[in-house]
Amino acid sequence: MKTIDEIAAIVVDASFKVHQELGPGLLESAYEACLAHELTKRGLVVEKQKAQPVFYDGIIIDVGYRMDLLINDCVVIELKAVEQIIPIHLAQLMTYLKLSNKPLGFLINFNTTYFKSSIKRIANNYQES
Repeated sequence: MKTIDEIAAIVVDASFKVHQELGPGLLESAYEACLAHELTKRGLVVEKQKAQPVFYDGIIIDVGYRMDLLINDCVVIELKAVEQIIPIHLAQLMTYLKLSNKPLGFLINFNTTYFKSSIKRIANNYQES
């Protein structure tokens, strides 16, 4: 059983590899498929387009929200292929973390030439070791 920090390290390394191999300019769906494949190859459990209902007023409402990738049922990955990350992208990840009660998430933008500045790690009630 891998720790969250071990999973996070694998996510970062695999994301870098995918970006290095593909470069910018593809659709988000291409990066999603390749990253899911790379993470699976590395022994992680990957759920693509995981449904995330909204809990409101004591009921579950399925309104079509989907997490791009859920890794080992604990790390949420929100992928983008955009010119620039804007605050609403970060808010989207934070909302998924809150709704799913998962401890850690990554916002990854593959549409960049300098990958290191395009990956954001967000904790949700999780103390990094």
